[in-house]
Amino acid sequence: MAIDYKTAIAIIAVAAVCTFATRLFPFALFSKSETIPKSVQYLGKVLPPAVIATLVIYCLKDVNLSQFPSGIAELISIALVVGVHAWKKNTLLSIGLGTACYMILIRTVFA
Repeated sequence: MAIDYKTAIAIIAVAAVCTFATRLFPFALFSKSETIPKSVQYLGKVLPPAVIATLVIYCLKDVNLSQFPSGIAELISIALVVGVHAWKKNTLLSIGLGTACYMILIRTVFA
């Protein structure tokens, strides 16, 4: 079922406003205070690695290591991400290259 032009624009506008509001909320909440609360500082330290670990587990949940070549493209891509991140310390670069490597491997080598 296709949606009309006005509905699509309305959906995009609502999504944009909600995204902007969630990005603005922390600044509006903590702009008056001189220091950020300890609980928020703690969450800022522990949540990014926890989210990345959750994403890695989710992405690897369907890998069947008992069937060849299942898992090889994933392991090569993970090794690339870890290596590039250890070398350059650039999260966007390492994730981007790992994703590109994985997509190339599954479309060409392991197709």
